[in-house]
Amino acid sequence: MELAYYSDYAVRLVNSEEPLRGKDSLTSVEAVRDLFGRNRHTARRATEADVTRFRSLRTRLRAVFEAADQGDETLAVDLLNALMLEFPVSPQISGHDFRDDDGRPLWHMHLADHPSNVTAGFAAIASMGLAFHLTEYGVDRLGLCEAAPCRNAYLDTSTNRSRRYCSDRCATRANVAAYRARKRQEADRSERPGRTERTGLAADSAQRTSANGER
Repeated sequence: MELAYYSDYAVRLVNSEEPLRGKDSLTSVEAVRDLFGRNRHTARRATEADVTRFRSLRTRLRAVFEAADQGDETLAVDLLNALMLEFPVSPQISGHDFRDDDGRPLWHMHLADHPSNVTAGFAAIASMGLAFHLTEYGVDRLGLCEAAPCRNAYLDTSTNRSRRYCSDRCATRANVAAYRARKRQEADRSERPGRTERTGLAADSAQRTSANGER
């Protein structure tokens, strides 16, 4: 399993909450288990206590994305380092479940955690995966969606570092909103000459009336 895969753990957990919309899907043990994706063996050990612990971990991981989004890479690194010190892992070479054409294992790196609970295990691999992504691709590859009020986390894998939204849906919504805003501005500008002209005619009429009155 590639180390980059583990960074998705962090994204899934952070996006289980949408603070600006008041939404939180992390409300049950089953919701915790869903965050493990295909790693269902580890997920089965989750308990009610992990719901609260996962929410705390989510806050810390979101802080990493927020620091990166604000361009504070030193803070992002410090926050990640603190998580990795608290939740260490042991990298191991693994070849299970994969075979090449010669029948030999397809070796890959695997993060073996030794957690005291499910949350600690998730924290270890999510933090390490996110750290790998940051060091390999740069802190500016960790982003928060610009389509307010979304603010979901995402990992930018575009070739030109141009990603600004967490999904195509948010990108479309933002583009439509920008288009409508431009149309409103254009309509407003087109009305201004008419208002200016009417104001000028009214002023001329008032001046003529005043002048006739003086005579």
